[in-house]
Amino acid sequence: MAEQARWTRARLGRCGPPLDLLTANFERHTYAPHAHAEFTIGVCVGGSEVIDYRGGHIRTGPGSIVVLAPGEMHTGGPATQTDGYAYRAMYADPSLLTDGTLVGTGTPHFRDPVLDDPELAAAFRHAHTTLSTCPDPLEAESRLPWLLTALSRRHSTARQAPDRIPGAGGVALLVRDRLADELTCPPSLADLAADLGLSRYQLLRAFRTTMGVPPYAWLAQYRVNRARGLLEAGLRPAEVATLVGFADQAHLTRWFRRVLGVTPAAYRNSVQDAARLLS
Repeated sequence: MAEQARWTRARLGRCGPPLDLLTANFERHTYAPHAHAEFTIGVCVGGSEVIDYRGGHIRTGPGSIVVLAPGEMHTGGPATQTDGYAYRAMYADPSLLTDGTLVGTGTPHFRDPVLDDPELAAAFRHAHTTLSTCPDPLEAESRLPWLLTALSRRHSTARQAPDRIPGAGGVALLVRDRLADELTCPPSLADLAADLGLSRYQLLRAFRTTMGVPPYAWLAQYRVNRARGLLEAGLRPAEVATLVGFADQAHLTRWFRRVLGVTPAAYRNSVQDAARLLS
């Protein structure tokens, strides 16, 4: 296993707080004792690591999730001399783990730092990849509340907050209208939630319950519908992408194909061909 590590800083919303991500593949590397201000949440993707933590030793294996609390000293190194270890980690502010738990219950406490939860491990790996590459700040920000709320509810001592959001339908419509009005520079999920007196998780739940999709997916489909009109008017896909709020033409193309099954260029050509036949 080649020694390789990549540190990525994602941002939660256009002006939101940073979220650090680590992709690590180590053969012999051993960490010195250290601690982080954030929760360290990692999933092992290969080999095995031994971590000194809370006066003992914990050992990871492929698919296992590790949760290390803020401020807790720990080390890390290969469990064997031959296999090495590989993992994906994110460093999450404690507040990100309390969205779906009762107010006043404090920072979630994980009695067991090594968790066996294949579904959550797969979701974590997917979110880690998405956060590293996602061109849409609203989508990137929306990935975390579901994941970290599930982590806290399933495996920590924190008490679960009620899932029912009073007035969920009205909340969803307010968010929908605001996203439509500000499609080229939408507010962050945190700002939307704060303006409505909700947590990010509560806003996501209210919107998804009502609209069937999270806010970023609704906005992407709304942008695609706006893009259709501009393409029909003869604008090029690269121009259209900017005008409707996509990061670039590739971002527009991905969503256009998801929604309509064809590329923007193919759609533009087909409607122009049809117009010429009718003229």
